[in-house]
Amino acid sequence: MKNEIELSETWQDRPAQSAAADRDRAALARVGKKEVMKRNFALLSMLGFGCIVLNTWEGILMLFALGYQNGGPSGLLYGYIVTWIGTLAIFVSLSELASMAPTSGGQYYWCAMIGPRKFRKGLSYVTGWLTVCGWQGALTSAFLLTGTMLQALVALNNPTYVPKAWHALLIMFAVTIFAAVFNTLISNFLPAIEGAILILHVVGFFAIMIPVVYLAPEHNSSEEVWQLFMNEGGWPTQGTSFCLGIISTVFIFLGADSVFHMAEEVKNAPVNVPRATIGSVLVNGFLGFGMLIGILYSLGSDLEGLLKTPYGYPFIQIFMNSCRSVAAATTLASLLLALIFFSTIGLIATSSRMIWSFSRDRGLPGWSFLSKVDPKSSIPVNAISVTCTISSLLLLISLGSTTALSAVISFTINSFYGSYFISAAILLYRRVKGDIKETATDVQDDDVSNNHVGTSLTWGPFHVRGLAGTLINAYACIWMIFVLFWSSWPTVTPVDATTMNYSVFITIFVAVASGVYYLVFAKKLYVGSIPEV
Repeated sequence: MKNEIELSETWQDRPAQSAAADRDRAALARVGKKEVMKRNFALLSMLGFGCIVLNTWEGILMLFALGYQNGGPSGLLYGYIVTWIGTLAIFVSLSELASMAPTSGGQYYWCAMIGPRKFRKGLSYVTGWLTVCGWQGALTSAFLLTGTMLQALVALNNPTYVPKAWHALLIMFAVTIFAAVFNTLISNFLPAIEGAILILHVVGFFAIMIPVVYLAPEHNSSEEVWQLFMNEGGWPTQGTSFCLGIISTVFIFLGADSVFHMAEEVKNAPVNVPRATIGSVLVNGFLGFGMLIGILYSLGSDLEGLLKTPYGYPFIQIFMNSCRSVAAATTLASLLLALIFFSTIGLIATSSRMIWSFSRDRGLPGWSFLSKVDPKSSIPVNAISVTCTISSLLLLISLGSTTALSAVISFTINSFYGSYFISAAILLYRRVKGDIKETATDVQDDDVSNNHVGTSLTWGPFHVRGLAGTLINAYACIWMIFVLFWSSWPTVTPVDATTMNYSVFITIFVAVASGVYYLVFAKKLYVGSIPEV
């Protein structure tokens, strides 16, 4: 009898599942793309994916020194609040575009879809390159963090160990291989893995914060947390120091658009992609704020000594101060290290989907090879291999530069925020002109609301209506201009060859290289988006 009931329920579920699959195929067909990926992700697993890629509370601990030296406790706290609000405004605006056109291309497709007819092709191409480079930089920085952090733990447990740059590099290569295995050989289990990691993400937050706060030998006063600013970078004004300190917080909020680039593997993408994107920013924002408050109240009196810790990372010194045990500090740091490693799995998945999608529209060299999808696993194996290879080559920079992480972080911010800004600015332009209609019945053209490149446009299921949507969109653009201005500054003075921030030169090189490639080769091939359906 039980088997009969289960069989009956299965047959009843099939029509609903089939209808949902048809809607997903239709939503993708409306943006001119054919479905080739498996839709394995539901809302919860995609929320977990976005949260783990963001890794906000983990990032606060890992990058604590960058914001602490420019701003101090109060600078970190107020900078976090400002950054969280700005990030929400960005992804509310971009989620409107994702709801209109849920495609793995994300920003570059939206620019081709809503950009001014005369400039849409060029804007789309530049945005595609910025997005590809942004994700490549984010992936490389995650590998840099895992390698150097594991090396710091070895130094913590073995005082005679002398860290070498090539030791960390070999660790980074090993992490790259393991993360690639998760994305290829066991890719079918990725949604379940991401759901489990989301639980670890939340549990790990309490597992670290409670002992650090409870066991701290002394707690700082509210005045030391909310009113104490520091300027360890040596800048002429506290305001300059504060603005530079914000950039580290901006970095730990990067990556929410990972959900956009997985859209073709998400069920009910026009609805679930915006929900998972905004949800990940909100969940991580609250967890990050809680961790920041707990850490700042538990720092103790030797605030300047944290920046001179022998372990390289201030959070290890914080763990030692609270737990007063190498074993306990190592356990907490190992949990943090595991979560950072798990984030590399999602970063590879996202970076490879972006490379695959842009290559599908002939935007990258070798597009024919990079746009292939393995017929058995339905994943872009070639793109996964290439993104891991590029990161491995970029990691070689760490052999000759002690500021490689800062340069990669700044370059990643420039690339991401450049792609965000172009998309959001065009959306604001279209919104003010009233070019995007509320429903398909409002469109008078024959090409009703396909949201193809060059067709009439209608809002998707997620849309902030009226003046509120315009104000959020405008604030997002203003915030991004502020971040782009400060992200290329060095973090300390005096500025010399070792402290210079070279990210602006890297960004210029990428822009020039992509421009030359476009004029010589891609201009004849790239049209913004190639209709497949």
